[in-house]
Amino acid sequence: MTNDRKERHFGIDPQTHELVLGKWRMNLPDSPVLRILFGTLLVLGGLLGFLPVLGFWMIPLGLLVLSHDIPAIRRRRRKLAVWWARWRGQQNSSDKS
Repeated sequence: MTNDRKERHFGIDPQTHELVLGKWRMNLPDSPVLRILFGTLLVLGGLLGFLPVLGFWMIPLGLLVLSHDIPAIRRRRRKLAVWWARWRGQQNSSDKS
């Protein structure tokens, strides 16, 4: 089965503007104000992660949503992605020995 669209396991799909977490997809609001509000609420809810319904998992998810509209957060996310890819590349190359 060939798929024209590149499969993304984590992030925001640039074509559909959906939040992608593995097989789970969620449409983000079209309005930047609503996306920023949604991301901020996720981060604030994550800070209350010790409560039963909320969780600390909400913080990275909120930062991911915020990175779609806020350049400073986007730069940090990209730097983290580059660092992670390099770290995994070095780890995999040393395992081949």
